[in-house]
Formats: sequence, C-alpha cells, structure tokens
Amino acid sequence: MSAVLWLLVPLLAGVVAGVWACAVGRRRPAPPDRDTWADLDRFQHMRTALSADDHCKAA
Repeated sequence: MSAVLWLLVPLLAGVVAGVWACAVGRRRPAPPDRDTWADLDRFQHMRTALSADDHCKAA
C-alpha cells in the first residue's frame, strides 16, 4: 500500500495544480517579456538609487 501511496501523492499534486491553474485563469503560461530596454532602465534606476552617497549612515 505504501508503494501506491508514493505514486498517488505526485499524481494528486499534479491534478490539484491543474485545477488551481484553471481556477485562477492561467490555462497557458504567458509569453516571456521581451521588453529588455525597460528592464534595463528599471535595473539602472534601482542601481543608482541604491548606490547614492546620500544614504543614511550610522555615525
């Protein structure tokens, strides 16, 4: 019976994940984001914000 249980657990996990995906409305994964320049701009903005010298420093 334990061997059947080891096969049943992944099967049930897959079925539950499929039902959850349908309930959420993502029947197919979205295509990858191809807006590389916007990602680069966001990264550069975050990098400059984190590397600014006017951060609060402990004295």
